[in-house]
Amino acid sequence: MGRNVHTSCFAVKEPDADDEETGEREATMASVLALYRRSLVERTKHHLGYPYNLDFDYGALAQLQHFSINNLGDPFIESNYGVHSRQFEVGVLDWFARLWELEKDEYWGYITNCGTEGNLHGILVGREVFPDGILYASRESHYSVFKAARMYRMECVKIDTLMSGEIDCADFQRKILQNRDKPAIINVNIGTTVKGAVDDLDLVIKTLEESGFKDRFYIHCDGALFGLMIPFVKKAPKVSFKKPIGSVSVSGHKFVGCPMPCGIQITRLEHINALSSNVEYLASRDATIMGSRNGHAPIFLWYTLNRKGYRGFQKEVQKCLRNAHYLKDRLKEAGIGAMLNELSSTVVFERPKDEEFVRRWQLACEGNIAHVVVMPSVNIDKLDYFLNELVERRATWYQDGISRPPCIAKDVGVENCLCGLHK
Repeated sequence: MGRNVHTSCFAVKEPDADDEETGEREATMASVLALYRRSLVERTKHHLGYPYNLDFDYGALAQLQHFSINNLGDPFIESNYGVHSRQFEVGVLDWFARLWELEKDEYWGYITNCGTEGNLHGILVGREVFPDGILYASRESHYSVFKAARMYRMECVKIDTLMSGEIDCADFQRKILQNRDKPAIINVNIGTTVKGAVDDLDLVIKTLEESGFKDRFYIHCDGALFGLMIPFVKKAPKVSFKKPIGSVSVSGHKFVGCPMPCGIQITRLEHINALSSNVEYLASRDATIMGSRNGHAPIFLWYTLNRKGYRGFQKEVQKCLRNAHYLKDRLKEAGIGAMLNELSSTVVFERPKDEEFVRRWQLACEGNIAHVVVMPSVNIDKLDYFLNELVERRATWYQDGISRPPCIAKDVGVENCLCGLHK
């Protein structure tokens, strides 16, 4: 577990009676903020384990921070609250609907407050379409999928995964056949959290149809990070509403690089009526999960989509994949076991022994493995800095001749493990 923040929190204190005259309170707060900013600069230099694109400049949007912009309710229907950014939100939604090949008059969606909300909404729509459906998700799905099952009190069946981290469709078929009398609601991962594995959507659909489910299924695609990257990878399988899927969600603060957490959720319009209700207080309809929604986020997304466009994103995706291969190769050259999935920029490798090193580089760890997510803001210089420090520190961890690097064969496969047994 992480450190207890209570030991380092910035306390809220009552102003002294003479604060307006002395100005001490303002000076103290300015000092705290300056200290915090320096810490952000330092932590950003050593940020590798989580999928956030830190390469952005939104100075042009600073003028909008003076307004309380709230998109509460349905993005397609104005409410009585006039300080909103629906015109930006719908423009962004149209862009994503085109990306995933769904016509304007056939989709509904909204900009969520985070990636988890997209999964909560997608699975909720599936549950409303099939109230007695069973939720199926691979063991390596994001924790929010299992949170949704608990919140909605749905029966949830976990499916085994292949070494790559993608769903094992043989195990999937065995388990859906055990419940063939009930519809299937399936979470398909477009990039798993730890290994960046992409589930084979076409094989999932084929498995459902061959198992006799035909139209008795609903597929939600969790595209958190790679849902926006995979359309720009040559020869990658398509995530498309031309296939029988029900919804897709991605995060806006990951590959796009929005400075505040947000996400995009797109579903078929035909499914949304079961969730939608009139709200007289707003003079609008609502099928979202949350009430108030950040009205600034759609503007930031709109700004980036317009600046970069398809060609800009394609260049960034190619850069990420190229740099991820560089990192994987350098790790192996240094004798460190590593794995990189074909459609991924997530490099999995042996977990560093020193937890201080893990915290310094903000690495995400699970068991004996850690990972680096190569984002557009991660360049070769930063990777070299990390690699050189890792190799140097690693030599000290095992210099006693007794300690040994962990075997990660069961996590990444024998061919990717470079422990003493598998070198």
